[in-house]
Amino acid sequence: MSITETRSAEEPISASTDPGDRPRPAARRGARLYPLAMRLHFYAGIFVAPFILIAALTGALYAMAPTIEGFVSRDLLRVDTSGPEQTLKAQVDAAVATKPELTLVAVAPAGSDGETTRVLFNDPVLGDSERLSVFVDPHTAQPVGEAVVYGSGGALPLRAWISEFHRSLHLGDFGRLYSELAASWLWVIALFGLVLWVHRVRKRRAKRSAQWLLRPDLSEPKRRKLNWHGAIGVWILPVALLLSVTGATWSTYAGENISAVRKELNWTTPSVSVTLPGAAEPAQAAGSDHHSAGHVAPAPVDQDARIAQLDGVWETARANGITQAAEIAIPATPEQAFGVKELRKPGTYSIDSVAIDGASATVTDSLAFADWPLMAKLTNWGIAFHMGLMFGLPNQLLLLAVALGLCALIVLGYLMWWQRRPTRKNSGFAVGAPPRRGVLRRTSPWITVPLVAAALLVGWFLPLLGLSLLGFLLVDVALGLAARAKNPV
Repeated sequence: MSITETRSAEEPISASTDPGDRPRPAARRGARLYPLAMRLHFYAGIFVAPFILIAALTGALYAMAPTIEGFVSRDLLRVDTSGPEQTLKAQVDAAVATKPELTLVAVAPAGSDGETTRVLFNDPVLGDSERLSVFVDPHTAQPVGEAVVYGSGGALPLRAWISEFHRSLHLGDFGRLYSELAASWLWVIALFGLVLWVHRVRKRRAKRSAQWLLRPDLSEPKRRKLNWHGAIGVWILPVALLLSVTGATWSTYAGENISAVRKELNWTTPSVSVTLPGAAEPAQAAGSDHHSAGHVAPAPVDQDARIAQLDGVWETARANGITQAAEIAIPATPEQAFGVKELRKPGTYSIDSVAIDGASATVTDSLAFADWPLMAKLTNWGIAFHMGLMFGLPNQLLLLAVALGLCALIVLGYLMWWQRRPTRKNSGFAVGAPPRRGVLRRTSPWITVPLVAAALLVGWFLPLLGLSLLGFLLVDVALGLAARAKNPV
């Protein structure tokens, strides 16, 4: 998938007279799309690749963040004690005693032997999606430390910092535009690069195309960078496309459009209702401390009574399909039930949830992952994979390999582009020339018209891609006008 193979489709690839090197009819048919793919791949590669390179480098770190967190924060996440576990009430009471001024919002019981229990509080000084967690040894009911955790995945400060670094370079909303631009263009560059690579392989190795799509041709010393570039691109293509799609769901502008489409098509992630039967009006989500403006403030919750109900709630949840590590949301109002939802962790491929009336320890609502809409399931799996949490360490190592492969692709592309610059004396500073102009005029309307329509649609749905594509077009037109003025016919 070459960024810098700048010769036109009409030029021969080599001077070889081997009949096996001559273009086959299929290759000539593929050449109709080749010039357009080359020009778009070239411009996008030159101008967008730096953003993708940054995303790949930070993504390599992000991919290993869960493992790094487990190592760095082991004293909070793991304990060496053994024996029977204390009651949840005893564990939560111990945590509350260290933070009596804060509001208890959730409890995540220890998921397996050696793990700590997380007791989560709302702290008004923290930011959005941040909570304070007190970590408790489940065997001794003694707190072992505390830390701010972020998001539904409960990322500790280091992983949260790495996550934000990957998403925005810690530059706020403006910084998020870089990652959105990278995610929006990655799949375009990759797919057009695949078109170029398939075209080249079919011309050079027509009898063994499937094999040579995956193998770099090392018999051409002058083209080894190109051949490695194409082969590596094919290797990482499926994962790169998945990362591009899932990354776009977190973006600012494209993410809003994706959310709107999901809502319209009923693809959003469902949730259980935590409103108790017979409640006068719908309650806020369990554990929330935000209420709609103009509503009368709800009656205060007896926190001690809720803590006393935790063991019964947890036992009921375990008996009703909650078999993996989960978080118990403490009701924020008397009209609410406890919400118990399984957490996104390595090896967890389904997320079940139930709502339980704390007073009677009975289930008031339940939602099995099997009942989620298909697109909601795929979204959940894609996000878990992107975060390196779906398959644990193997997932993270695969993402690391793809990120490093993407970096290698970009570096090879720029090296090829640089090496194609004019080197004659008196040529001054120069870089690799773009592919031949006029590709739209030479491309069949049966290809051009659908592509233009698709570009308009995709550009509306992915605004940064559309605006940058328009920018490439304006630059291309300006360069053409400048060249015409310099060398009038």
